[in-house]
Amino acid sequence: MRLALLGGIAVTPKVVIEDAGILVEDDEIAFVGEREELEEEHDWEDEVELGDHDVVIPGLVNAHTHGPMTLFRGVSDDKPLMEWLMEDIWPLEAGLDADLCRLGAYAAAIESVRCGVTCLYDMYFYMDAVAEAYADVGIRASVSHGMIDLNVEDAEEVREEEFKEAERVRKKCDGLKDLVEFSYGPHAPYTCSEELLREVRERADEHGVGVHVHVAETQDEVKEVKRNTGKRPVEYLHDIGFLKEDVLAAHCVWVTDEEIEMLAESGVTVAHNPISNMKLASGVAPVPDMLSEGVNVAIGTDGCASNNNLDMLEEIKAAALLHKVDRLDPTATEALEVLEMATVRAAAFYRSAEIGELKDGKAADIVVLDGDSPRLRPGHDPVSDVVYSAVGADVKCVMVAGEWVVKNGRVVTVDEEKILEEFTEAARELASQ
Repeated sequence: MRLALLGGIAVTPKVVIEDAGILVEDDEIAFVGEREELEEEHDWEDEVELGDHDVVIPGLVNAHTHGPMTLFRGVSDDKPLMEWLMEDIWPLEAGLDADLCRLGAYAAAIESVRCGVTCLYDMYFYMDAVAEAYADVGIRASVSHGMIDLNVEDAEEVREEEFKEAERVRKKCDGLKDLVEFSYGPHAPYTCSEELLREVRERADEHGVGVHVHVAETQDEVKEVKRNTGKRPVEYLHDIGFLKEDVLAAHCVWVTDEEIEMLAESGVTVAHNPISNMKLASGVAPVPDMLSEGVNVAIGTDGCASNNNLDMLEEIKAAALLHKVDRLDPTATEALEVLEMATVRAAAFYRSAEIGELKDGKAADIVVLDGDSPRLRPGHDPVSDVVYSAVGADVKCVMVAGEWVVKNGRVVTVDEEKILEEFTEAARELASQ
């Protein structure tokens, strides 16, 4: 199938093309350029005429989230991280099962695609059920079972069970659509033993999959890791040979200059979560320093219990603004750089396809922003409009792997209304226990 998208303004993101023409062939982009050139040199079977002011961008990538935590949106706010976790979130999580996590993942996928997200990196529990929901909605994902084996009874037995569950999820992902892939998910160096971390490293190398881990989110975490290992988190992971190009390190708020150099040399992708970090008062990650040292930085929302939404357009703006005010420097982060963090930079962790750009040969993950939105007028600078003006409600259409997932602001792959009704009822019942 060859489909032409005609008109609108394409933000690739490096290049802005007025009156664009994009040709999609099956699940890939076959041409991106001016409409006139597309019409002269190519033919197609079907076409979509876009509005003159519509803005077309690559699908956004949410580099760190916990999808099923949509179930806990708004149940606990305004608390420090560990108090929030131990007093409210962990007790609620004890009541989770596969059906609840599946519903939470459906809600997360629906919210995400409606906000222009075409790929997300998720760590949580019952991830086989989560993977099924993501595949059904039609969103790309890398899913990880969150693994913990420190400060528990029978640690060796627990570690064995964690790997058993991780392998079960890995095999499940192998049998799903190509959209969903597996990554190992050791929770964090303050909750995982060195034995677990080393085995994760070995298995990731063996199977050629990624590793998703929380690193240096809070000052307390840094103190805990240093107390247990004598080293700071990044230093510790570096010294045990854990850090490689296949590692996605979420947060990295409390890292030193030396640790930033380690992240850069190892090729790690850092997932910056500005809104969650602000809400939990975890701190401000030194993103400008990371970028200047060559660290690959992406952007994530974290889970809905600590954000409290999955709107990556909102997250992009927060990422752009936070470092300006933190450094008292309006040039600390720039619009195009931040947009790349949410697209092509974030794509580095996903292995199943080449995503993150509107470019010949890349995956056909395409988002159309509604040019009739007053937020996108007068349109002096489309990159500025995407980063500083647009919100999730401005998303009109979303394509993933050449298939429409959102049309006119509604999900077309599943029964959105029915799912959200079931999800709401289940979430309220869970919170009431």
